[in-house]
Amino acid sequence: MRRSRRSQVSLFPTFPAGPLFQAMAKLPVLARSSIRSKPNENMRLVVVTIVGAVFGFLIGISFPTVNITKLHFPSSIVSYIEDKNSGISAQAILNHAWTAARNARGNGSQPISLDNFKVYVPTNPRGAESLAPGIVVPESDFHQHRLWGNPDEDLPFKPKYLVTFTVGISQKDNINRAVKKFSKDFAILLFHYDGRVTEWDEFEWSKRAIHVSVRKQAKWWYAKRFLHPDIVAAYEYIFIWDEDLGADHFNGEEYIKLVKKYRLEISQPGLEPDRGLTWQMTKRRGDRQVHMVTEEREGWCSDPHVPPCAGFVEIMAPVFSRDAWRCVWHMIQNDLVHGWGLDFALRKCVEPAHEKIGVVDSQWIVHQVIPSLGNQGQSENGRAPWEGVRERCRKEWGLFQTRMAEAEKAYYEMMGITPPNVTFVS
Repeated sequence: MRRSRRSQVSLFPTFPAGPLFQAMAKLPVLARSSIRSKPNENMRLVVVTIVGAVFGFLIGISFPTVNITKLHFPSSIVSYIEDKNSGISAQAILNHAWTAARNARGNGSQPISLDNFKVYVPTNPRGAESLAPGIVVPESDFHQHRLWGNPDEDLPFKPKYLVTFTVGISQKDNINRAVKKFSKDFAILLFHYDGRVTEWDEFEWSKRAIHVSVRKQAKWWYAKRFLHPDIVAAYEYIFIWDEDLGADHFNGEEYIKLVKKYRLEISQPGLEPDRGLTWQMTKRRGDRQVHMVTEEREGWCSDPHVPPCAGFVEIMAPVFSRDAWRCVWHMIQNDLVHGWGLDFALRKCVEPAHEKIGVVDSQWIVHQVIPSLGNQGQSENGRAPWEGVRERCRKEWGLFQTRMAEAEKAYYEMMGITPPNVTFVS
């Protein structure tokens, strides 16, 4: 019997003495007495399994808690999600995400529902309601940034104003002279309707300018698509000029001073009276700096404070304040690309219009009346290309007037107001 007991004990590894291990040592005796018919190998397997489980438990509880934010993934996984050229470690990104998730649990042991952390800000721009306000950037600009370095150091100087010209290569020299009338405070943007852009690189300023090239389009087509108020919000004033304007007697800085002095929200330089003059309102007056009202032909103005006697500038060389442009942009129709009729409706965007819309006489320009854009039209039925363009302009004028009248009529009826009688000049 003594020999048999010794052989049973030898089945176990040697453990330190203690109540737990003494109890474990008795297990095989019970097992052997209850299942004598089974082979010794089965008994050994059962005993070793139990001992291993207990030993593993003791080892496990002796280790400190592992911090998930310090886990490291195999390099094969990290390299799969890491942009090697970005300089940002995927491990750092994951660690940041894990830390945020851990913090979201709070101080308690129970996780907090993610529904409690959903963001909804109804005052954010449409479509961005689920973003925290601090990350929302609703406006942009045409400032050019570097591809390297610290972003905070990209723009040591920011232009205050934006000047746009709709141009063809035939007016390259005239535009070059006009651009020289604007200081570095004015950003230059050229809309190219003939697709010829690289030829402008002979001018040093052109290398810093913004160029947008879409063939056979008009100024207001570009303005509607590329001058959204949120894109040009960085500029105090926006110039939207034709290409056939002589600016020998014009200075951009002096013009801005007068616009601010007289608090003009919408303006234009006075026009030389000898050429290209259509309206008395835009005719330059030599005895003053600015004028806001004029006298027109009999019957043209139902009220001295309405266009074309007041609250009126032409669409060839308008200048808009940032706030006025936000309103005017929304009034431009997508399919009416020439903008005819828009000048009579500008007064709806400022109040009082006869005080906020005016002509700057002491900074004046010459309308050269060069139908270069008209040549981008198409000859039909034996007519010159410019004739089809002019016909389209007149048609758009009528369409715009009709749309404006119908929109206002619908509004007044909805509000229960009798619409006023309005007479348009045609």
